[in-house]
Amino acid sequence: MKQPQINNNPLSELKKTLSYIKLLTVVCLLSLAFLPLYLHLTAGEQPNSEIATEDSSPILTSIPDNFEIAPFDDSPEGEMAALGHRLITETYALIGPNTEKAITGNKLACSSCHLNGGTKAFAAPYIGLSGLFPIYIGRENKVESLEERINGCLERSMNGKSIDVNSTEMRAMMAYIKHLSKDVVVGKRIKGQGFVDFNIPDRAADLKNGGLIYKNSCASCHATDGQGLAGTVGNKEGGYMYPPLWGEDTYNDGAGMARLLTAAKFIKGNMPLGVTHDAPLLTDEEAYDVAAYINSHSRPVKANKELDYPDLSKKPKDSPYPPYADEISQEQHKIGPFNF
Repeated sequence: MKQPQINNNPLSELKKTLSYIKLLTVVCLLSLAFLPLYLHLTAGEQPNSEIATEDSSPILTSIPDNFEIAPFDDSPEGEMAALGHRLITETYALIGPNTEKAITGNKLACSSCHLNGGTKAFAAPYIGLSGLFPIYIGRENKVESLEERINGCLERSMNGKSIDVNSTEMRAMMAYIKHLSKDVVVGKRIKGQGFVDFNIPDRAADLKNGGLIYKNSCASCHATDGQGLAGTVGNKEGGYMYPPLWGEDTYNDGAGMARLLTAAKFIKGNMPLGVTHDAPLLTDEEAYDVAAYINSHSRPVKANKELDYPDLSKKPKDSPYPPYADEISQEQHKIGPFNF
């Protein structure tokens, strides 16, 4: 039998050993390279697992009742956001009718409706809005930018005029809204935006009952004559501690709050001042009646309202001004019933 040959060449053996070491090194490096991918793909298999980093922020799925405005950065963006906060809460002092700019036509603050500087849940908060717009708005029948929406509020709720989208004031308000929205997923609506759920009574609003509710629940702040309580030196001077609800120094008849159902939803979730969405004081029926009573009073007239809603099929049932796409009376559009 032929005996196997034995390789006694040390150099050859060394080369083989080095080849094995190189192969093992490559395998180890490839394993390390694919480890992060493996961990990412298998993370979802573990209950309640999440990958966190030092820079990760919580993602809001609802607006908390104790929402706190984060400190403004010491940066150009932070300074602009801080100015935006002032424009929202001290509107009358910075751009009101008695200022050099005179952008707004009344002495309200944006936060008169967007409560707590636009952070109160179910009080039309600003939180998350920078990630929702542009969106379709029926009043203009187009996909609208957030800047255009702000201008709509300036013209209607503030009874004033629109401003340039590149103005310092607009950029500041946009920066403030972005500051509030940094922990909200872009493109997603979250709980607490807009207003509370509301069951519309299947009847016309009762103005007499609304007057009684106003007297018992609203007049202590907004006054019997609906003119509110003016600010004093050091406390909202030039504006209002409690805003007027009708008359010449309030929102005009083209504003969203001039619509019965919009006003009723706001009132139910937020009034009297201090109530919260989950513990309302007024019932749907009471909010419905008092909203109709408030809006039955005179207020500034918005020009060219007939141009609103180019597609009349998009016009809300409670729009208080014509034209309409139906034969329902203007009175019923104002106070219901809205069973049409």
